[in-house]
Amino acid sequence: MKTLLRFFPSALVAVFLTLFLTSCAAIGDIFKAGAYTGIIGVIVVLGVVIWLVSKLFGGGGRNS
Repeated sequence: MKTLLRFFPSALVAVFLTLFLTSCAAIGDIFKAGAYTGIIGVIVVLGVVIWLVSKLFGGGGRNS
């Protein structure tokens, strides 16, 4: 049960993003905002995805 509760916030964010951000709307907003905003957005999204994957799979090396 504790394991389930540990992953619940990450799963909640993933479900929220899946339901409320469609790819067409996101791409359209990026083109409206400009190229630099799109580049910064992609970097931020990649950073968040890498951070979530490292948290889910225990990246950190503290588990000896």
